[in-house]
Formats: sequence, C-alpha cells, structure tokens
Amino acid sequence: MSSQVKRASGILLHPTSLPGRWGIGDLGTAAYEFVDFLAAAGQSLWQILPLGPTGYGNSPYQSPSAFAGNPLLIGLDSLAKDGLLDPNELAMLPTFSSAKVDFDLVSSFKMPLLGQSFERFKSGDFPHYTQAFNAFCTTNATWLDDYTLFMALKERFQDASWSTWDRNIKLRLPKALDTWKKELAGSIELQKYLQFLFFTQWQQLKTYANERKIQIIGDLPIYVAYDSADVWVNPDLFKLDDEGKPTVIAGVPPDVFSKTGQRWGNPIYRWDKMAKDGFTWWLSRLEATFNLVDIVRIDHFLAFNSYWEIPASEETAVNGKWVPGPGAAFFQLVQEKLGDLPVIAEDLGLITKAVKELRDQFNLPGMKILHFAFGDTARNPYLPHNYQHANCIVYTGTHDNNTTLGWFESLAAYEREAVQRYLGRDGTDISWDLIRLAFGSIAKFALIPLQDVLRLGSEGYMNRPGKPLGNWAWRFGPNLLTPELATGLRSLTETYGRFGGQENQAEEEEV
Repeated sequence: MSSQVKRASGILLHPTSLPGRWGIGDLGTAAYEFVDFLAAAGQSLWQILPLGPTGYGNSPYQSPSAFAGNPLLIGLDSLAKDGLLDPNELAMLPTFSSAKVDFDLVSSFKMPLLGQSFERFKSGDFPHYTQAFNAFCTTNATWLDDYTLFMALKERFQDASWSTWDRNIKLRLPKALDTWKKELAGSIELQKYLQFLFFTQWQQLKTYANERKIQIIGDLPIYVAYDSADVWVNPDLFKLDDEGKPTVIAGVPPDVFSKTGQRWGNPIYRWDKMAKDGFTWWLSRLEATFNLVDIVRIDHFLAFNSYWEIPASEETAVNGKWVPGPGAAFFQLVQEKLGDLPVIAEDLGLITKAVKELRDQFNLPGMKILHFAFGDTARNPYLPHNYQHANCIVYTGTHDNNTTLGWFESLAAYEREAVQRYLGRDGTDISWDLIRLAFGSIAKFALIPLQDVLRLGSEGYMNRPGKPLGNWAWRFGPNLLTPELATGLRSLTETYGRFGGQENQAEEEEV
C-alpha cells in the first residue's frame, strides 16, 4: 500500500444496490447522490465489487471478461438527455422491486433500450459521441475486439459455452475468425458501443468522486470464469485438455463452514507458462483495473502462495491438493513494471505463515473482520487490541457476511454476552457499536457495508457463499441516506481521525 494513503474510512456498496426506477442501481443520478452522501459524511473511500458483466448466478465474480464493464450499469437518464433515447421509450416501466434486483426482468427491459440507443447513435447525428467512440475502440482494441466477438458469438449460439461451438471457431482458426467477424459485424459494433457507454459513464462518476477527495476501491477476483473471452482467447494460459475442457479447477478445501469444501469451477492458471512471458496477461489486467479504480482489493490472495487444485471430474472439493502459486516472483515483476501499486490483500481463510510473509514482503495490508473476532479467546487476531500494526483494513463484515444486526441476532446468548462485554455496551445499537469499534481501531482503513450504516438485518444479505443462486440482488430504498445519518458518520470520523483525503477540507470547515 502506498505510504501516502492516510488514515481513512468509507463504505462498501456495489452500484447495483443503488436505488432508482430502472430495477437495478446504475451509474446515474443515485450514484452521484451517493458520492455526495459520502462527502457529507466525511468518508473518503467507496469500495465496490467487480464491475464486469455478471455470469452464472448473476455473480460479479463469474464474468465473461476480466476487462469489460457491465452494460446493466449504464444509466438511461443521460442517454435520454443526450437524445440517444426518446423519453417516451422510458415511460412504460415493468413493476420493479425497490428492494431486490430481478436480473432477468431488468435485462429484458434494459438491453432492448440500449439497442435502440445504438440505432440512433449509428445515424451519425452525434458527432461528439462518434469521435469519442472511435477513440475508445482504438485505445482498448487489445481486449475489446476479442471480447465483443466473443459476446456476439455467445448471442448467436443461444448463450452456449464456447467449448460447445463449432470446432473451427472454438479453436479460433484464422479463417473462422474472419468469417464470423464479417457475419456478426453489427452485433460486434453494438457490443463495442455498450462498452463505450459503460466506460464513459464510469469515468465521469469516478472523476466526480475523486474531485470530492473520495477514492474508489475496486475488487479483482484472482480467477476468471471458464466461459469467458479470457479463456477462449488464451487457452494456453490455463490448465485445459486438447478439447479446451479444464483438467483441474479452483476451490477451497473442507473447513468448519463446509464439510465438502467449495468447488468454484474456475479454470486454473498455468503459472509456469505465464512466468515465461513475463505475466503479460496479468500486467494488462492490473493496468486495466487501475484505469477504473484507485485502489484494488485482490480476492483470494492466498492462492498466489499456494492454491487448492481439484480434478475437474470431482463433484466436491474434498479430493484436491495444494499446489505452489507464483509467489514473490509475480509481485516483484508487477512492482518493476507498474510501480508500488495500492493493493489490498484479501487474506481470509487458511492463512499460513508463508502467506503472511508474502503479504508483508510487499507491504500489502490484509483484512480484519469484526464478525470473526468473537467466540474464542482474547487472543483472537481479529479483535482490535491484537492488531500488530496499522497497515490493515478493518471491516465489520464484507459482502460475504450477514449484516452486523443479522449476525448478532444469530449468535447464542453466551456469544452475544461476550460481544457486549468486549464493547462495554448493551448491543441495542449493535451495528453502530461495531462501526465505532472499527473506526477506533489502529487499522489504516475502516470500511463498513452500507447495510450496517442503515442498521439492516439479514434482509440486507448480499451474498451467501456456497449458495449458487439468489445472491447479489440486495438494493436499498430511496431517501434512506439522510442528513442525520451523514452527521452521525461524520462525527465518528472526526472523533477517530479518519478524514483521509478529506482531512484538509474538514480542517478548513473548522476554521
């Protein structure tokens, strides 16, 4: 982590959870209002989940691309304002829930509208857009051309996995590539247009946040989805057989949470092959990610040291084995090529001495989860009095945890008593009790899911690990980000010196 990052705090919220009338949070008005709330509350960090198109189970961690953005996040209001949509086209809305995202309903409503916007764009009546679009396509051609062909082919083949396509295009034979590029030219251009809109709107939002001294923390999944442009284009970088099928897959071994472990199904990298070409694909991926965000959390960091490899034929994660990862050589090369990047190591799970040494060798902050801090002894490493240094990030919980209120209510009576005893409070406002505990710790960053700021119960659960369907849908309603809420957060921020990038602004206001 770059040393210039100051003690700070912020909120964890994925854009899909924002309110609005389109059935899903997007990069429109509500996103800017959320940034304004962060600024009013004295927060200087906004953490999000991966921004890519979602895959199986609507998971942002199973994307068809490690480089692309999610078209469902495109704001429609600005397109109408610029004339790329007719306001009348937006008048007839399905009955959307304000509390949950119905991804199928949103997609069936939104994607045709984006297609109509594309038809207007092609008319040539938007020269400013056309110029910016052409520049975008040129700048991003290294990943955009392959991704948009992949998505056009997915549409043509009714969303079937690339491994089931005609052999010639599955294996990317040059003649087949040329043929399909010509046949699907219109669909490819539409896909490029969608990416252009996403990146344009995202960069405008990020600029707005940065101007208000708010940094964006992005999320980089260590693995990519098998059914992705990344694997289709680079099969030699993954452990696949001659037909392009994975021979081994990723996951984690059995533990106290799961007797059979977790079988994720992602293909595993051929790290030896990647090392020989200087980790070129990974360097490109990191550069692309840092073009979108200011700080990056690397998910499942421990796999850089060693990872759980499961034969693809196994139905569970039980019969896997530990295999050495790329280790320090990877991070040394990244440092040489890209400099001292602000990276957070998601070091949860089975953290060995070797994982800690790898993390600390490159001065990467790890994560402390307060929900994990109670229930055993006073030596629990997640209890704030045991934090050995400030170079760590403290959370009440993450997107994979229950809300703090839901977690507390699920504890046995003796467990709740232990929490109350440690806090010196009765737990009637447990969400904010844990926020206060996080803010008061020595951890450099304190990050709080918005669900805890809003004091929500288990209805605010974002993702239940091990449950493949029904996740990622939570949204908060309108008018919940009140001035009183901002004032309360700002008071804690001031009390514990967490103004971060907003420190100078706060001092000026005091004067």
